[in-house]
Parts: sequence; C-alpha cells; structure tokens
Amino acid sequence: MLRRNDIFEMTCENFGQDAQSVCRYDGMAVFVPGLLPGERAMVRIVKPEKRYAFGRVEALLERSPDRAEPFCPVYKRCGGCSCQHMTYDTSLRFKQDQVQQLLTRVGGLCITVPPVLGMDTPFAYRNKGAYPVAEVSGAPACGFFAPRSHDLIPLPAQGCRIQREDSRDATQAVLAWMKKSGARAYDEASGKGLVRHIMTRSTTAGGLMVVLVVTRRDIPQKNLLIDTLKSAVPGLVSLCLSINARRTNVILGEEIHTLWGESVMEDTLHGLRFSVSPLSFFQVNPEQTEKLYQLALDYADLTGGETVVDAYCGAGTISLMLARRAKKVIGIEIVEPAILNARENAARNGISNAEFIVGATEEVLPRLVSQGMRPDVIVVDPPRKGCEEAVLQAIAEAKPRRVVYVSCGAPTLARDAKILCENGYRAEKVQCVDMFCWTGAVETVMLFTRL
Repeated sequence: MLRRNDIFEMTCENFGQDAQSVCRYDGMAVFVPGLLPGERAMVRIVKPEKRYAFGRVEALLERSPDRAEPFCPVYKRCGGCSCQHMTYDTSLRFKQDQVQQLLTRVGGLCITVPPVLGMDTPFAYRNKGAYPVAEVSGAPACGFFAPRSHDLIPLPAQGCRIQREDSRDATQAVLAWMKKSGARAYDEASGKGLVRHIMTRSTTAGGLMVVLVVTRRDIPQKNLLIDTLKSAVPGLVSLCLSINARRTNVILGEEIHTLWGESVMEDTLHGLRFSVSPLSFFQVNPEQTEKLYQLALDYADLTGGETVVDAYCGAGTISLMLARRAKKVIGIEIVEPAILNARENAARNGISNAEFIVGATEEVLPRLVSQGMRPDVIVVDPPRKGCEEAVLQAIAEAKPRRVVYVSCGAPTLARDAKILCENGYRAEKVQCVDMFCWTGAVETVMLFTRL
C-alpha cells in the first residue's frame, strides 16, 4: 500500500488524460504530471487512493529527447497548458495517440487517426481571455486560478503567451485604473469588493472588446478607466460592464452595459460575417476554426439539394457555412441568446435557407424525426459530455446518408461512435485539429456513412 510522502524510482509508461503521465509501482498506477514516456524519476506520493495514486516529480533521472523547457514562468502553478514540458510536435503526437487509443479501445473501431493538424506558430492564438481579479500582497492582480482551487496565479510580466498582446495590455490598463481609483478586487470569502473578472474578446481584424465584471454599475472614475484603456490599446472597440453581484462561480452577469464604444463587434469566418457580443459563443482560435469547419463542410459533401440538420448549432457558424451549399439547414440549440445571434447572423449574411429552433437537441431532434423529417446529412457538435442517447436513437431512425460529428471530447466521441456503428453506420474518416495548443484538449471531426 502506497503512503503519502513515500518516494520511489518510477518510469513513465505512457500518457493518461490531459497529458498526465502514467507510472506503475508494484502494479499500481501512479499519475504524475510533467513526465514523458520513457523518462525515469524519483516520485513522491502526494495522494494515495485504494487502486491508484497521484505523485509529483522530485528528481528527473533520465530525460526524454522530446522534453522541452516550459516557456511560461508560472506553468507548473497555473496548470492551464499541461503540454509545455514537451515539444509542440510531441504534443500533437500525444493527442493523435489518445484519440486513436480511445476509438480502438472504447469505440471498437478499425480506423487510423492521421497526424493532428497543428499550427505553424502555436502562440497568441486565443481571441478570448477571462481573468479573475484578486488582491495579492496588497495590490490588485489578475491571472488564472490554480488547478482545483480558487488561488490566483497572477499573470507573468509578459502576459499569457497563448493570448494576444492587446489582451495583456488591456488587463494591465485595468489594474492601473484600479490602483489609481481605489477600486477594490472582489473577495469571494466576504462577498465584498467591486472588480471580479476582466474579459477580453478580439477580432481577426485587430479590434478588442473589454468586459469588466463588477458587482455594481457605479464604478469610480469611469473616464479615467476609458482613457487608460484607449491609451494602452489602440484597437479598443468596446468597453462593457457586466453586473454580477451573486455569490457564484459563473463569470458574467445577466445585466450588461456598454460604457464606451460599440455594444457588439463583427468578425469573419470563411467569408461570413458574425456579430460578437460579451455573451456570444465564438471559437477561441480563428485560424484552427477555419480548418475545423472546412473539414466538417468537406465531410458533409453537399451538392445543393440536401436538407441538413445542425444539432447543438450555437450561434450558427457551421449552419451558415452549410447553408451556402445545401437546400435547407435546420439548426438546433438550447441556449436562446445563441439562437437569436444565429438568426441575426443569417440575416447579416443574406442567408434565407437556414431555420433555427430553440430547444434541447435530445427533445427537438426526436420530435422532428417522429414528424417525418428525414435529413440527408446530420451534423452534431455536442458539448464535452457527447450526444444524449435520444439524439443517437433519432439519428438511427432518421437514417441520414452522412453523419458529421464534431467533438471536443474524445472519450465521448468514441462511446458515441460505437453506438452509431451498431446502428447501421460505418466510421469513414477522422481528423483531429489542434484548437487549444499546449493543452491536453483536441478537437476531432469524424464522418459516418450509412451502410
């Protein structure tokens, strides 16, 4: 039985989820962050469980040629980019192997996962940042919470390398305003204070929206905040206040006011124009999103006469791309503001053959199928938990010629792939896209064709 603070020499055998290494001691799995397959290390047991344990590296004894020096000084404490201790190419191979193993072992599929589509320059790719604010050593700071806690890890001086530079400049401007105006950071324990989060959203054209999440609308020295941000961020388009006075972990409040500039921005994707507001859903990596959505479009293989269902359609980004090549597209989404955005985006782009329905996909799709709808293609882009059983049953009953599955969670993709293949479909193609570089996450597009 392993005990806390025991130290043993171990060898990393492979990767687990989120790039956590898997070692073994006396047959028991020990999960250790920061090791690469083949590396030997002295490992301290930090959390023993009945059938497995968690450990941390005390000393590295044998180094892998795939190891890299982390580029972020707070990498170990932040926990956001779990692959920084390996080369970028190694991180892509890890993601490819993870998806391959899951599709084979869980999905029972005989399909080869090709190399992941990565980025030429995997830095400053995120167009959105949400930074909690807290008092650190008597001064306001912002950054990210340490894993499994609400302990703030302040941003390093150079900012977060996966965020755009204007996001860093905006956060520093807000902190400077807080110091000059006396605005206090929100304290979760007491529920007191003003500033909770700083959120930034940027467009491919260089515009930036800053959303300050505060507990009340009346903030001190508003003009100083506006002037400080305008001076620090030449591309500033909008400054909004999101009022959130609730004792909750939800970042944004329901009440949003435009303090300066525009209430929405406009961004482009595959030649289509989309509105971006504080509450809009928009993929965070525009360069990789282009690749991801093009794959979905290619897999759909539309000729112009098809009826397509886009389940879990969000703000209609994929729907509108499909509509340009299909006879009709029906988008389904449970979040009503997203459906309103989808309808606005359709009108903005002059697309009239896309219909959007508010409701849970597991309720709406079975109802449409029971009413006789038989789409030629169904596209699903579910949350990490995957498709509900009722959705997969409705797909099997509708018998579309093609099913295009866009996944942000490989374990549930493998589970759902097995169900689809048990109900008359063949897994035809699969391709992963590195949407979240340096993290353990990967997006996957998979094509199923009717047997």
